[in-house]
Amino acid sequence: MALSIPEAELVESFIRASGPGGQNVNKVSSAVQLRFDARASPSLPDDVAVRLMRLAGSRLTRDGVIVITADRFRTQERNRADARERLAALLTAAEVRPVKRRPTKPSKGSQERRLAGKAVRSGVKAGRGKVSSGD
Repeated sequence: MALSIPEAELVESFIRASGPGGQNVNKVSSAVQLRFDARASPSLPDDVAVRLMRLAGSRLTRDGVIVITADRFRTQERNRADARERLAALLTAAEVRPVKRRPTKPSKGSQERRLAGKAVRSGVKAGRGKVSSGD
């Protein structure tokens, strides 16, 4: 299933970047702060939203807003694209439903092999005792 997030749900603000930019670094706001309200988004199914918020980690605010800051590049356009790609990667990872674990039992043969190995090891350790004089 392909999720699509409408533009209206994304809020972008531009801030000054600390990274590359030459003389422009103190004048131009080239870094992008992308905000997406995962908790209130109508375009996300509930289970995907829960997984997305868990995956977001420290990028998630208390209000359920995911904040992605992109300042790797010198231009605003490339930082915008980078922030959107990172949000898309998070959404793609959140879409995947975890596989439920089915409990299994060890086979009879594996249990017997385990116990046989323990018996051998026990014998080795028992042979390490003090040697008594045979007088």
